[in-house]
Parts: sequence; C-alpha cells; structure tokens
Amino acid sequence: MANQESDFFKSKITLYVLACWILAAFGGLMFGYDIGISGGVSGMDDFLIKFFPKVHERKIHASENNYCKYDDQMLQLFTSSLYLAALVASFFASKACTILGRRPTILMASTFFIAGASLSAAAQMKWMLIIGRILFGIGVGFGNEAVPLFLTEIAPVQHRGAVNILFQLFVTIGIFIANLVNYGTSMVHPYGWRLSLGLAAVPAVVLLFGSLIITETPPSLVERGKEAEGKAALIKIRGVNDVDTEFQQIVAACEQARQVKQPIKKLMKRSSRPPLIIAIFLQIFQQFTGINAIMFYAPVLFQTLGFKADASLLSSVITGLVNVGSTFVSIYAVDKVGRRLLLLQACVQMFISQLAIGFILHFHLKETGSLDRTLAAVVVVLVCTFVMSFAWSWGPLGWLIPSETFPLETRTAGFAFAVSSNMVFTFLIAQAFLSMLCHLQSYIFFFFSAWIFVMGLFVVFLLPETKGVPIDLMTERVWKQHPVWKNFFEGEANRSNEP
Repeated sequence: MANQESDFFKSKITLYVLACWILAAFGGLMFGYDIGISGGVSGMDDFLIKFFPKVHERKIHASENNYCKYDDQMLQLFTSSLYLAALVASFFASKACTILGRRPTILMASTFFIAGASLSAAAQMKWMLIIGRILFGIGVGFGNEAVPLFLTEIAPVQHRGAVNILFQLFVTIGIFIANLVNYGTSMVHPYGWRLSLGLAAVPAVVLLFGSLIITETPPSLVERGKEAEGKAALIKIRGVNDVDTEFQQIVAACEQARQVKQPIKKLMKRSSRPPLIIAIFLQIFQQFTGINAIMFYAPVLFQTLGFKADASLLSSVITGLVNVGSTFVSIYAVDKVGRRLLLLQACVQMFISQLAIGFILHFHLKETGSLDRTLAAVVVVLVCTFVMSFAWSWGPLGWLIPSETFPLETRTAGFAFAVSSNMVFTFLIAQAFLSMLCHLQSYIFFFFSAWIFVMGLFVVFLLPETKGVPIDLMTERVWKQHPVWKNFFEGEANRSNEP
C-alpha cells in the first residue's frame, strides 16, 4: 500500500534537482573532512611539538606503552571541543531552520566552517586552536541539522532513502580526502598540519556557493506561509507540473504544524515519543558501534599496532576507501530491501569484527612491542569489514531514519534532539577513547561489541520499517501500526486539541 502512494506523486530527476542534492550534500563532506583530519593532525610531530610537547615526549620514548602514548585530556579536547559546540549549535540551528528556512541555515553552516578553518590554520596558541575547533563545531551543528532535513524534504518518496544517504556518502568521501591530505601534509615540515586544517575551507566554500543555487524546500516555504512559492519550488524539483496531490499533503501537514505553537513542548507529549526515542537511540547506538573511535584515531590505532607513521596513514586511506565504496551499497539497497534488514545484517558483521580484533589484541599485542606483520594485516582486514558494514547501515541510516519519521510540526525540533544526541555521544567517545584504550586496552573492543549486541535487539523489537512511506503519513502508517509504539497513541483523540 505504501508503494501505491508513491505512484501518485509524479516526478522526474532533472539536472537542477540533481545539482541541489549534490551541492547540499557538501555539508556532509565538510563534516567528514573534519572527522578525518583531526586524528591525522593529532598524530603529526610538528603539531604535537608546537601545542602538546608532553605528548610528543611520550610518543618518542622507546619503551612506550602501546596503549597509552596518546592519553592526554587536552589533546582529546582538541578533537572533542567541536562536538560540544555542535551540540549547543544544533538547537539554534533548529530555530533557524524553522524561522529562516533550510537554505539560509546551510549558508550559515558554511560561513562558520570557513571561519573555523581560517583560525585553525593560522593558530599560534592553544586557545586559537580551540576557538577554531568551536567555530568548526558551530558549522557542523548547523550543517548536520539542515542538510539531512533538506535532502529528505526535496527527495521523491520512492528515492528518499538513497537521496538522504548522499549526506553520509559525502561524509565518507570527506574522511577519505582528509586521510589523503594528511598522508601528503605529514611530509611537509613544519607546517603540514596548517595545510590540513586550512583545506577544510574548500568544501565549505562549495557549500556556501551551493546554498545560493539550491531551492528552499516546499514544506519549509509552506510552513512559513509562502504557499505560491512552495508550489513553484515543488514543480521545479519534481520536474512535472502535476504536483497537486503531493502539494495538498504538504499543505495539510503545514496546517497541522501551525496549530503547534511550542514544538518542544509537543515533542514531550506521549504521542510524540516514539520517533523521538528512536531518533535519540539511533544516534547513541551509531556512536557506540565504536566507528568514530576507529575513524578518528585510525592513524593512531595503527601506530599502536606497530605500523610506522606513513604506513598507518596509508592503512587509514584503505579504510577510507572501503567506507566510501560501501556507502554506495546502502544507496542502492535502502529503498529496495528496507532499513531494518541493512541494520540487522550489519550488527552481525560488526559484532564478529570487533570481537575478533579484541581477541587478537588481547592475546598478541602487549604494552610494548608490536604485532607481527600477518596479524597486523588481519587486524586491518577486520577493521575494513567493520567499517564496510557500518557504512551501509548505522552510518547513513542513523541520519536518514530520524529525518523521515517526525511529523512536520516537530520535525526541526525532533531532528535537533537527534543531532545533539549524536554530538553528546561523539564528544564522550572522542574525549574518552584514548584514555579507555590506555586503561581497558584490548577490552575496549569487547566493550563496543556488547553494545552492538544490544543494538541488534533494539532493531528487532523496536524499530519499524519506513521504506516507501510518505513522510507526512508516517504516524498513521508506521507508528500507529507498530505492536509497541501504537500504545503511545491510545486515547489520543481526547488530547488532539492540545497545543
């Protein structure tokens, strides 16, 4: 039945709408570049000598402890301050999305990011570095709020999954490019790290110009009372004139949204909880797969295994390529096999990979010395199988599902909770990972695999399938039909007039 509905909404993929998707997705490239660049820069000797000399001292001592050489709270704060800033910024971004629209919010994201890149590249003192990270963080908070919403709202229902995953695809491309850049700049002394951080401005400049070209989304225009412009935008992005059925559905959703004066208060109501719980837990679980720990610190992780600096950056480039390639699997499969199947398959693959890495390190990597070449190669392969399964599941779907399941009246507020949950837990993992690696050693991989097991149960019992369902019919078609979540809507008729 859900697929019949999508047949009503006629659409063609025009060159303009393709440009809108790709230009907006540069917000993902911005975020990905930053994730990839931080770990590489924090392993560069010139950078450490200038800002973190104690860490550099520990790094060069011959009898160093493999698991503890990078355990420094200030060094971790260099990476993780960005996520605290993004956490706070996502709530301001939610307001900007509602009041100004998705497009100006994307423009603001790119502006903050360019400022962050400029200050970081020019940093002479530690405080300049941290303020640069905070500006990056505000850019990430605004971009990660507006871009997935933008992509979900302009995508035709039958391609919504694939279009939204462009955001995650560009995140993976950003990580990969950052790994290549770090590989090159690590040989440029003494200012290679400045190049790495400064080049973050490039995707932000593309996004800045892109935000002047792309259209505003029809739901955002109609929600702000611009119905004629909303219909014109819908005709433009669908490539056909016959958009009445879809437009009426958007107008009806906006009428309902206008009744809600306080979206956050509405979001706390019992009937709004199912998408909120799912959105927050998807983001928490996305971090507790251990992916960012592996991606941030892949260069450091591979050095811990005994690879030399260049070899470890090269290993990170390999994992980056796997990450990009596997995201294409998701773009192809998400609207065919659905969201749940991809998530469950990945839980099995990630669980096995993390356990295997944990066992190899537990039995073969002592505090000093390194793994033999064969086992080190096996660990790289296992990291790749882990990254591969994450890239076609929890990576993209952690952003897709929250962006498509909220009704319009709570969509920007609900998605802000999703983005901020992601940032809180990314911050916690970024701030704690190097210390956890030091204290838990190989057990850190068992810690993450236990979480992956819990995530599998969560998908089996609590996550509904959203493939092919128009976003404005999600409540009726998905939440009210689910054996657990339908209980949240009982007695709703009596409360439907509440603001």
